[in-house]
Amino acid sequence: MDEPGAKDRALKVLIVDDHALFRRGLQMVLRQEPDIEVVGEAADGVEAVAMAQELDPDVVLMDVRMPKRSGIEATREIRELVPRAKVLMLTISDDETDLYESIRAGAAGYLLKEISIDEVADAVRSVWAGHSRISPAMASKLITEFAAMSKREQEQVRLPAPRLTEREMEVLRLVAKGLNNRDIAKELFISGNTVKNHVRNILEKLHLHSRMEAVVYAVREKLLEIR
Repeated sequence: MDEPGAKDRALKVLIVDDHALFRRGLQMVLRQEPDIEVVGEAADGVEAVAMAQELDPDVVLMDVRMPKRSGIEATREIRELVPRAKVLMLTISDDETDLYESIRAGAAGYLLKEISIDEVADAVRSVWAGHSRISPAMASKLITEFAAMSKREQEQVRLPAPRLTEREMEVLRLVAKGLNNRDIAKELFISGNTVKNHVRNILEKLHLHSRMEAVVYAVREKLLEIR
């Protein structure tokens, strides 16, 4: 997203990485680009936030794991303090948690350091233009997670509150009171195997894995009230 006059000047880039050699390599490459100006470098998240406020960069190249304050924490703060700045994560971390947290923090892209260093300049221009840049390996993880989330949401819509039979509700109420299968069988005058089958059916209908999960779900969905 260009601001007035942005096309008439070089893009201002702040490099944030705790490895001095890597910062120096990025500087050398980016300074060969006529439309990019490296305005500063920081060695940790604390420095990054301070320098972002001072230098007002267009794009911040941000490492994820650094001392004092992580790149994710710094990204979140920079996005609040200097909202016009785009943050592009450049990291060795292929941990999907780092990816998700970076995106939640407001990062415009997530690239692994295995990419060609010559691609960094193009990525800087791309995120400033409003595009997202994510390494292919990480993009596939995002797609997989979003597909799983979508499936879970669809299942919740399709089955908001599975219908239990009257007998299953009786069994669930007794489970909620802490009774075991043998005591439930005595209470309802049925066999232990029948109770076991009812419990299994309850868990299958609710898509749960344990008796305790079934009770918590039932209370949350107001299927029963524990007194």
